[in-house]
Amino acid sequence: MTQDTALEMKDVELNEFDQEKVPMAAGVEDALVGSGGEKNGVVKVKLEDDDAVGDTRAQKFTGLSKEELLRVAGTPGWVKVRWVLLILFWLGWAGMLAGAVVIIVQAPRCQPLPVLEWWHKGPLYQLGNPETFQDSNGDGIGDIKGIQQRLESLSSLKVKGLVIGPLHVNQPDDNTQTYLTEIDQRYGNFQDFLDLLEAARKKSIKLIIDLSPNYRGNNIWFENTLTSEKAFQDKIKDAMEFWLKQCIGGIYFGGIENLDNLSELFEEWKNITANSSSECENRALLVSTNEHLDDNVLTLLNTTGSGLLSSRYLLSKENASKESLGERINQYINTDAEQWNSWAVGGPQVGHMASLVKEKLLRAYQLLLFTLPGTPVMFYGDEIGLKDQPEALQSPYMRWDDTENGGFSTDVKRGDFDNRTISFKAQEEDKKSLLSTYKSLSELRGKERSLLHGDFVSLVVNTQSLAYLRKWDQNERFISALNFDLSEKVTMTLKGHDLPEQGSVVLSSDPERKEGSTISLTNLMLGPGEALLIKYPYNS
Repeated sequence: MTQDTALEMKDVELNEFDQEKVPMAAGVEDALVGSGGEKNGVVKVKLEDDDAVGDTRAQKFTGLSKEELLRVAGTPGWVKVRWVLLILFWLGWAGMLAGAVVIIVQAPRCQPLPVLEWWHKGPLYQLGNPETFQDSNGDGIGDIKGIQQRLESLSSLKVKGLVIGPLHVNQPDDNTQTYLTEIDQRYGNFQDFLDLLEAARKKSIKLIIDLSPNYRGNNIWFENTLTSEKAFQDKIKDAMEFWLKQCIGGIYFGGIENLDNLSELFEEWKNITANSSSECENRALLVSTNEHLDDNVLTLLNTTGSGLLSSRYLLSKENASKESLGERINQYINTDAEQWNSWAVGGPQVGHMASLVKEKLLRAYQLLLFTLPGTPVMFYGDEIGLKDQPEALQSPYMRWDDTENGGFSTDVKRGDFDNRTISFKAQEEDKKSLLSTYKSLSELRGKERSLLHGDFVSLVVNTQSLAYLRKWDQNERFISALNFDLSEKVTMTLKGHDLPEQGSVVLSSDPERKEGSTISLTNLMLGPGEALLIKYPYNS
């Protein structure tokens, strides 16, 4: 058999291959083109490329070569197109640049931000005598360690500083037995104080030490003649320098109306406080008076420079005054145009807010403190409505929970029936409580520039009501409107100063007012005892 015959026989065998052994493939007969190859019984089939099937198939575009592009680019038509596109590009760029310059020139300038110290940024919390705040060892006397145990609760109030004390040893009305740099043993020791200082620092809370010397005696500054003696003045200065070296936040003096040589002492105290700030963060010198300050003292405070906070008590001891509250506020602000004030309602020598004003006005005074220009100073327990004891010389202990002793101590040795229905814990869980209002106002003041350091504009000043505007540059504006009359409604017409016709309710002491609801400013009606905070956007 010849070689050709053998090949033909092999082709026949392949054609007659058992079809059941051939793998199924749809359309294989239609796709077979050309010759096949076989190895080890497997037939290899070559399929035609799709682009080669039929004359109607689209041809692949391979683009122009480099030489072809160069030839086309040099033609007059393309040269003209390129120049037109280039000119349009630069004209567009110049137009956008000119537009940006016009926008920048015509845009309103942002007002430069003032330099804010730590005491500008939030409220101060005045503990006064630590004896009534928190007992850590069960002896019924509040102490320094007890204050440290409650720092978490104080931090939740967004306070920036604690005014503590006096802590020093003081034999009533005896200057020779008063040691301003020694801590009274009933409150703890110096190491306890350093531990508290470090714990407070971790919470971003500053400590201000009250150095009012004769805090257990009849006159907080002893006899008036004593304050003029050089030995006594040196004693005060040495004590200030001692405590400021511990990097505390500042020094507090109360009852300055009892000082005969006020201007001389102020100048010395201011210099000591300012000069001590190089090693630590800037310090505050905080002074207060239990009486309304006369014009001479107000002028003096206005010339003492930064770092001094003069605390304004918005109520007198008798809870009354000849002029209205709004008039007193305007007097303080207008006299001290450049002075940073602090505002207080209660205090160690004045009493708690809840004992000075009616219960329905507590929110009104809280709103007042947090929205006036300056630093609010709250007395311990004012955030929950703590009341003074009937006994004039006995301060109430703080109530932290609803247990029999209020969480103050495991061995309370005093009765306090007026405050048994209130506690920090209970109000913390109630969104409509006085404590919740305090927290809302404290947080709002800390983040809104108009409330933090904005301008003050008096809108309405009446015997029983007032309204004022706080504004800063291009930020939201806030209006505080207050009615202190518990029996009558009051209607206000707020206009001028670019005020809109309507605003939005931020907070109200009236539970019927819904947060975010729209309210008229041209016909603003406040219910009896209502305090209302309104906002509206900046409009250029």
